[in-house]
Amino acid sequence: MKKRCEWAKGELLEKYHDEEYGNISHDDDYIFEILVLEFMQAGLSFEIILKKREAMREAFDGFDYRKIASYDDRKIEELMANDKIIRNKKKLIALVKNARAFIKVREEYGSFDKYLENFIKEPIDYRRKEGEIIAKSKLSEKLSKDMKDKSFSFVGPVTIHSFLEAIGRINCHTTSCFKHQNS
Repeated sequence: MKKRCEWAKGELLEKYHDEEYGNISHDDDYIFEILVLEFMQAGLSFEIILKKREAMREAFDGFDYRKIASYDDRKIEELMANDKIIRNKKKLIALVKNARAFIKVREEYGSFDKYLENFIKEPIDYRRKEGEIIAKSKLSEKLSKDMKDKSFSFVGPVTIHSFLEAIGRINCHTTSCFKHQNS
C-alpha cells in the first residue's frame, strides 16, 4: 500500500494526489486551470472543487483564459444559474479579472511560467512531516502581493501557497509520502 500525504483520502483526492499534485508544469493553460481551482476553493474543501472540475471545465470554455477574458456581465449571470459549478459571484468576477491579468502577465513576460521563475527558479522542498501544516510562506506572501499589484483577485498567500504546491514549485508532500522522493 502506498503511503500518501494525509489529506489524500478518498478516491478523488487520491487520484489527484497521485497523478497531478506536485508535478511540475510549465504549461500556461494547465497553470491557469490550477490557479482557477485554487481560488475557487477558498472557503471550501478541495474535494468539492474536484467534484465540480469537469462541470467548471465545460462552463469555463475548457479553462481557456483567452475566452474567459471576454466574459461579460451576461455571461456571469449565466454562470450563476449553473448549479453544477461554484456559484459565488465574487469568484466568477475574479475568474474574468484573473484571466485578463493572466494575459497581461503573459504579454509582459512571454509566459506565466517565466513570470513565476522571477520568484522561484527551482522547486523548494519543505520536507514536511506528517501532521505539519504549512499554509503559507514568505514566497507565497511575496508572489501574492505582486499578483494583487497586477490586478489578480482571490490570490491571498494561502491560496498562492497551495497553487505553488499544486504545480510543483513547492514540494509539500510529507517526507513519508511516496511522491516526496519523486518530486
